[in-house]
Amino acid sequence: MRVFVTGATGFIGSVIVSELLRGGHQVLGLARSDTGADALRAQGVDVHRGTLEDLASLRRGAEHADGVIHAGFIHDFSKFAANCEVDRRAIEAIGDVLAGSGRPLVVTAGIPGVPGRASTEDDPLNQATPRVSEPLAAAQAGRGIRAMTIRLPQVHDRDRAGLVSYLIMIAKEKGVSGYVGDGQNRWSAVHRQATASLYRIALEKGAAGARYHAVEEEGVTLKAIAESIGRGLGIPAKSLSQAEAVAHFGPMGHFVGMDNPASSALTRERLGWAPGAHPGLLDDLDHSTAFAA
Repeated sequence: MRVFVTGATGFIGSVIVSELLRGGHQVLGLARSDTGADALRAQGVDVHRGTLEDLASLRRGAEHADGVIHAGFIHDFSKFAANCEVDRRAIEAIGDVLAGSGRPLVVTAGIPGVPGRASTEDDPLNQATPRVSEPLAAAQAGRGIRAMTIRLPQVHDRDRAGLVSYLIMIAKEKGVSGYVGDGQNRWSAVHRQATASLYRIALEKGAAGARYHAVEEEGVTLKAIAESIGRGLGIPAKSLSQAEAVAHFGPMGHFVGMDNPASSALTRERLGWAPGAHPGLLDDLDHSTAFAA
């Protein structure tokens, strides 16, 4: 299959590209810079120049593909709503090309919170959020596209760790590693390498309208995360009230205190996904390169 991948040079997209190549697929990778284009060519990937904002470019990429993995997103939380709008337009543009073809479209979303328990793939998105990739995927499935959503938790390795990377940056700036209240709210997690096989399997045999969870660890407490960051930076971990958290964490203030555990049991059952053995989030944090000055 010839697969158009947005975000092909990114933290997650780059491992997806490698996985697709190992699986015998051809890849057309979106690149916005010469450096990114060179990196893709070095892997044997066909380069498609453009950006997520360039809808004509996205349409051309989709026209030349048997399927699309949309892994690109602009990760600037100070402009989160605006970047979600970019995401919406990108998915709709790709969908306009794929409509009626039955070709696969895999989009990316976050894990929804469900009060009191770990969320599952059968739980609908139940909170207001500017990011609409998941409902858009469902809408594309109604247009004759085999569109589906992969929900990502905190994706980590020893260099980066999803939203945790922002917590490290803020802790460096503030001189304290914060958590909210008793810090017992949980974040689900997955190693970066484990995500790649799930995207590939979903592309190959995922069902239209389906939601899949890329989850290895159902829930790691925020307090444990903050304490690991504190150890890594040699600073104290400190409990904050919700009001203090909003001031301390800035644009992330409303995310940090969320309880967001998740299960991937249905994904493993329905797709046969076996993520393999990888370091956990705290293990990667305890050995992270991100604490270097």
